[in-house]
Amino acid sequence: MNPSTRGPEILRTLDELLSKRILILDGAMGTMIQRHKLQEADWRGERFKSHPHDLKGNSDVLVLTRPDVIGSIHREYLEAGADIIETNSFNGQAISQADYALEPYCYEFNLEAARLARAAADEFTARTPHQPRFVAGSIGPANRTLSISPDINNPALRAITFDQLKNAYADQVRGLIDGGSDILMVETIFDTLNAKAALVAVDEVQEE
Repeated sequence: MNPSTRGPEILRTLDELLSKRILILDGAMGTMIQRHKLQEADWRGERFKSHPHDLKGNSDVLVLTRPDVIGSIHREYLEAGADIIETNSFNGQAISQADYALEPYCYEFNLEAARLARAAADEFTARTPHQPRFVAGSIGPANRTLSISPDINNPALRAITFDQLKNAYADQVRGLIDGGSDILMVETIFDTLNAKAALVAVDEVQEE
């Protein structure tokens, strides 16, 4: 089913469930990844074996290089009773991925992150239809701020423009929607202007 046609149905289901009980969100992804003690070769996989930049620590790339790890983490949270699982896409926009020279892959990161979570959620929903599971597309704050200058001697300086960040978020949002996310979650807000850029991106993509 096209994601755009699923929206009203998902809202109705969520409203009905939330009128009856609290829905449980999963926990942190990063600490769960750390338990696997992955090495640089794991982060690179075959896809990025010759990439010129170190990739260890870039959790988003694992949806392509170690999808088995990310999928297993989703299933652990579902086994523990989570109703909603977050995609592994917290830093999946071009601004953050520039640190790893992986900007061109951001749409794919989010697409695959959503697909992995969708597959796990659907698997558990099929087991217990009375407890449907949902996928929340995780949209983090990025590693640049729109409100504060990076130079103490130049308060007017900004490391990034609103449109640059908004456009990066829009690419992320498209991937999360196309991959099957039920919810888009703008999270860990340290700069309300960054959050506004994400919300404007969501609105613009929905209009598309």
